[in-house]
Formats: sequence, structure tokens, C-alpha cells
Amino acid sequence: MNALSEGWAQMLRSMSGVTLPSDLLPTLQQDYLRDAAALWNQTAGTSAGAPAKPADRRFAGDDWSRNPASAFTAGMYLLNARTLLQLAEAVQADEKTRARIRFAVQQWIDAVSPSNYLALNPEAQRKAIETRGESIAQGLQHLWQDIRQGHMSQTDESLFEVGRNVATTEGAVVFENELIQLVEYKPLTTQVHERPLLIVPPCINKFYILDLQPQNSFVRHAVEQGHRVFMLSWVNADESLGERTWDDYIEDAAIRAIDEVRAITKQERINTLGFCIGGTILATALAVLAARGEKPAASMTLLTSFLDFSDTGVLDLFVDEAMVSMREAAIGQRGLLKGGELAATFSFLRPNDLVWNYVVGNYLKGETPPPFDLLYWNSDSTNLPGPMYCWYLRNTYLENNLVVPGKLTVCGEAVDLRKIGVPTFIYASREDHIVPWKSAYANTRVLSGPLQFVLGASGHIAGVINPPKPGKRSHWIGKSLPAQADDWLALATEHPGSWWPAWYAWLKPLSGKPIAAPRGYGDRSHKAIEPAPGRYVKQRA
Repeated sequence: MNALSEGWAQMLRSMSGVTLPSDLLPTLQQDYLRDAAALWNQTAGTSAGAPAKPADRRFAGDDWSRNPASAFTAGMYLLNARTLLQLAEAVQADEKTRARIRFAVQQWIDAVSPSNYLALNPEAQRKAIETRGESIAQGLQHLWQDIRQGHMSQTDESLFEVGRNVATTEGAVVFENELIQLVEYKPLTTQVHERPLLIVPPCINKFYILDLQPQNSFVRHAVEQGHRVFMLSWVNADESLGERTWDDYIEDAAIRAIDEVRAITKQERINTLGFCIGGTILATALAVLAARGEKPAASMTLLTSFLDFSDTGVLDLFVDEAMVSMREAAIGQRGLLKGGELAATFSFLRPNDLVWNYVVGNYLKGETPPPFDLLYWNSDSTNLPGPMYCWYLRNTYLENNLVVPGKLTVCGEAVDLRKIGVPTFIYASREDHIVPWKSAYANTRVLSGPLQFVLGASGHIAGVINPPKPGKRSHWIGKSLPAQADDWLALATEHPGSWWPAWYAWLKPLSGKPIAAPRGYGDRSHKAIEPAPGRYVKQRA
């Protein structure tokens, strides 16, 4: 421990602006030596009682506790991890530096877990013996397959196909350009609401997160409620689109989709919904149109979306002037941000669940991961044009300019989000590590017009994709919007089950009178180009 703690302490002290309390190291060393001695005595059987099983699920199996060497290895690893995190927590520096140190130390701790290595994992060793080495051979095959496909398999991807058993809600592509396809879905009711619903999904992944299986498809549920639903499907950018900008994604994608839906449905005003960065794009587009004197939206729904980027949670660790400038120099004028790079970043926000879990299962034990539609979608990443991505990175995550009225000019217009001025439903997920719920709540201070804020349980994706029928999780609804998010939660009422019915009830009076459902797709100038989900969503990064 002396060498270990001294080494980390020396490394931390060598960082500019980073210091450790002078009395910390002796205290940590004393605690460490006491706990290490107790662990050794338990393992050697010289103390009363059997060693307790670690609470950590990586070491919860009987193979770890039955083997004294493995039990001691796991115990010492957890002790070392706890000590290193105490060192990281004690760093005296600005908060962002401290958070970066904690993150880096946690990444290193997770990577060196003995469960991640065949020589130290008794469960993987037992399986290798029982299968006479077949598990190791299978694991090597999985590793080679993942190297060839360019990403780690989190599910059995051979069991899924876009358009066959995911993204299966019936519809047709009724418009397309270089950046988007516009999908119209077939009504499932004899009458539909007069005002259509346009959904702007995130451009970082594919839209079918909102249309996975019939039983959990947000799209299908909206159609079943009598909404005439249109979905924007983003292109998976290639080198030919490497010069496209944020303005292009607003003018030629979001605004163009709004115009086409209005033209097809003959409605002056439509309902709109944006998810994640799709919400940021949608709000920007509506602000641009407001600056032009146009108000095409009857309502706006934002699902786990940033408008105010003052607190971006763990993602803030990756963003500073040096990082953004480096990106701008590399791809700011032309180039692509590869989808796999973004996917890897998000996976390492939860490395034990989304990285090392699969290293152990897929490679050490030779297991094929079980089929899971959400994880199949998670692996289906998209590329982004470099100029578009760099603009977004600088003006939102780094400088938070979007929230400042008139600070940004987009598509030739000064952007003021307050001018959108439509009824807005804001949804956040309580355990969201990508868009912290309090940051989503901050949108209530940015927008004008009637606002409804709803908080759901679970995370960024699972909280959103929570259909009513299983009755899972819960959600909170408040009657007022105090300045602080914690005050809102203290006054909010918890309701069991999905938040979707609350959204349907909110949207219904904004959707116009019931009219006869259309008998076909598009109109005379918008013929069906191809069946849903279209070919753009099938393009792999």
C-alpha cells in the first residue's frame, strides 16, 4: 500500500493546481493496513467467522468465495479501489479538475478488476475446464468477430434486422433529401386528430428507439391514440456530407420536415416532438421560424433534451477549450465524427455495465449475449458531419450560447428561444446520466408559454421507452414550476406507471378536432417513395 498510495499521491501532486491534504496519507495508510490485515486473517482462517461475500456483483458468485486465493484477490482489489477513490475525493482543486480525476481513477479501477482477466477469474476458469477449452475458443471467436465489425457486441445482433423485427410500424417514406427521409405512419383508427405530430429523433442514433417492438413502440402507441404521426429519419452521414453544418441540419432537415408535414396535411400548425439532441434541433428550428415571423407549431414536446447546457453532468468532463479547438482543427471545416467514437464514449460512462460485463461474458466465458432490442439499437450508431458537430459542441456544451437571447445567429436569424411561445411538455428521467433531470427542468426558465414538466423514473432511454401496459416505474407531476428543481420535486405528486397517458391527455386538446383518417400516404405531390422504415435508417456506420 505504501508504494501504491505514494505513487498515486505523487501523480496527483504533479498535476498543475492539484494538492492533497498533508495529513491525509498517514491516515489512509493506517486504515489500509488495518483492513488488509483483517482481510488476510479472515482468508487464512485465523479470525472468527467466515469471510463475508462482497456486495459487488462481480464477485458474488460461489467460485469467488470457495477459493481462498480468489476471495483474497477480490477483497484486496475492493480495498485498493476504495483507498484510491478516497485519494481522488480528497484532491484540492477546482471542481472540474476533481471530477476529471475521480472519473479517470474510476475508469482505471474498473479496468483492472480481477474479474476482467482469465488468470484471475475463477468462474471463467471453471467454465473453461468444464467445456474442455471450448469456452475459450468461443470467446476468441467472439473477440475476432467484434474486431471485424468494429464494436463490442452487447446483444446477439444476428437476431435483429431493421424493418423485419425492429422498426416495424407500418408506413411509407413520403419525402427525402440529402439529410432526411420523412416517414408517415399508417393510421390505426378510423378517425385521426386534425393536427399531425412530427417527431424529431436524435441524430446521434437511429430513430427506431421510438419504434422497437409493437409492445414498446412509442410511435405505434401514438398512432393508436389517433395521432397522424410523421417521423424524421436522419441520414447516416458519409464523406459526401462532410461539409454540412448546424444551419443545414436546421434549415434542410428540421424546418424542411415541418414544411412538408404542413403541406401534406394541409394544416397551418402542427404538434412537434424532439428527443435528446432532436429536441435541441427542434427548439432551434422553431426559434429561427419565430424570428421570421412564423409560428408553425401548435405545441412542442421535449424528451430528455438540453436547452440550457449550464450543467451537463458527467459529459462536462470531456469538454473544454482545448478539446473543442482540437476537434475544430481536425473536422471543423470538413470531415466526419464517426458514430463508433460517440458510442464508445457513452459506453464508458457506465463501463462495468456496458463494457467490462461483455468482456467477461463474451470473451472470457465464451457466452453469446442474450437478445435485447434496446442494446441492438444502442450499437447501431451514426456518423455526424464534422462542421455540424463542432458548432454544436462549442455553442452548447462549451459556451452555452443557445440559451442567451440573440447570442447566436442560425440560418441568418438571431435565436431567442423565448419567442417560440407555444404550449410545451418537458419530460426528464430521474436517473438520466446524459441529460440530468435538473438540467432538463432548467428548460422551464428558458421557454415562454404554458409549460408542463413531468419527471419519470429510470434513465435516459428506459425512462422514455416506458409503455403503459406493463405498469412499470412511476412518474411525478407538479402543479407549479418553482425556480429550483428540488422545490418542484418536493411539491410534486408521484403516480404509478408510465408517463405516456399524461402526455396523451396533455396533447389531446392541442390536436384539433377528429377527422377521417387518410386512406393513403402523402398527397398528390408527395407520393410514397418506399415502405417504412426507409433505407436511410438501414445504413450502418
